[in-house]
Amino acid sequence: MAYVPNRVRSYLLVSLQLVCLGGIVLTGPWLASAKAFLVLEVLGGLLGAWALGTMNLRNLNIFPDVKAGSWLVTSGPYRVIRHPMYTALLMLTLALVLDSPSSWRIGIWVLLVLILVQKLRYEEQLLNQRFPQYGEYQRRTARLIPMVF
Repeated sequence: MAYVPNRVRSYLLVSLQLVCLGGIVLTGPWLASAKAFLVLEVLGGLLGAWALGTMNLRNLNIFPDVKAGSWLVTSGPYRVIRHPMYTALLMLTLALVLDSPSSWRIGIWVLLVLILVQKLRYEEQLLNQRFPQYGEYQRRTARLIPMVF
């Protein structure tokens, strides 16, 4: 039996993700001023660009649902990290939060982490249903951070 994605869950996760991003971007500068945080922000941007370039726009979906006609990408940053775009987003926003910290911004970032973890878990359920080789791919790659998670 094919797994049917829950559209409400998908829309909720993406909406919450966008609200958190907006909360971080609208409550502080968009560019880190401290050099270490600027480096983290740039590295996050580069990782995100690499992941997007590797993914192919026809395969890209902001929602965790697997698009019809999509294929499993395991090259580029996907050789090591299953969700490099989420990692890039977390790196970039962490740099912004640490550069201009407040309890509000830190709380939003922690909420963003929790939302993205829920989103990737749901996405991985769908990917396992769609691609028989996904389980093996999971065993040899990290979700977000190599050798950590």
